[in-house]
Amino acid sequence: MMDRKKSLLLLTAVAAGTTLYNLLKPVKSNVPVVQRFEKEKYLGDWYEIARLDFFWEKNLKNVMASYALNDDMSIRVINQGYDEVKEKYKQSRGKAVFVRNEDEGALKVSFFGPFYAGYNVVMIDEDYQHALIFGQNLDYMWLLSREKNMPEEIKDKYLAYAQRCGYAIEKLVWTKQD
Repeated sequence: MMDRKKSLLLLTAVAAGTTLYNLLKPVKSNVPVVQRFEKEKYLGDWYEIARLDFFWEKNLKNVMASYALNDDMSIRVINQGYDEVKEKYKQSRGKAVFVRNEDEGALKVSFFGPFYAGYNVVMIDEDYQHALIFGQNLDYMWLLSREKNMPEEIKDKYLAYAQRCGYAIEKLVWTKQD
């Protein structure tokens, strides 16, 4: 019985420590991000062209992200897509803030209260029509476009860069956009 109590106490302590660490740790960008980033040009709607899949986006098609300014100058984020398995739309609302300066593409985004994750704009064309986004680790990556498709030469350039940075581009899910 004592071993069970010790095990439960240890598990509780580890869970509490992990939660505290995640609440207090800074979200850092360890990748080169876009410099002279122009927030106003980035706002608006983006179509997801490809992603490294994760639980929230599982089975989604017609995925879009919309960015707008909040009153407090943070960025309102609305992600949405259609779940082909559950046959219904799914939407998530959050906010993004800059990690350092507004002229750097290093942001952190939260969909769950005080929990933030890295959102790094690492490549973007000069007209802000196509973007490559890295998360805070190699598990998160998105190709975004203002249109439902992306020119092959831009896609190839972004994929080559992502691969050089260590991303498993062969695991990308290519988003269906109807």
